[in-house]
Amino acid sequence: MTDQSTGETLPEESTQDRELRETLGTALGTAQEHIQQNGGFFPFGVTLSNDGEFRIVMIAPGEPDANGDVDAGQMLTDIHHLLRQGRDDFKAVALVSDVTLPDHGSDGIHGAAEHRNGEVRAAIIPYSPTTEGFAFRPMEPDTHEPSIWVD
Repeated sequence: MTDQSTGETLPEESTQDRELRETLGTALGTAQEHIQQNGGFFPFGVTLSNDGEFRIVMIAPGEPDANGDVDAGQMLTDIHHLLRQGRDDFKAVALVSDVTLPDHGSDGIHGAAEHRNGEVRAAIIPYSPTTEGFAFRPMEPDTHEPSIWVD
């Protein structure tokens, strides 16, 4: 593969790299759509099945507390548990959540994708409300440890 702007030969992307990138990209893109349409989202997962299909994994939120808040952390834990249970059916998975980014002074989308071969990619996309909707800043790499295909 050649970089059209520089003419340099680029290393070929492995199948696992592509699957991981596409799974994370699908998850982050879906989260951005939810923010634009609804102003936020509950945690969810995206799976790349062994037959190459992407699927969204969502669970119903629990009962709100006295302040009307839903336990998003518990939702994320429950989705993680479901993904671990079904991991034999997936090539890759991603978990996505709406987070507060104190260093950025904004909220953000956090996504972490894991391939069954052990590779992990994670990223955040800071965002903030505007008069027209939401402004998304460039995606930044983040760190994450494997957690689905580990025992």
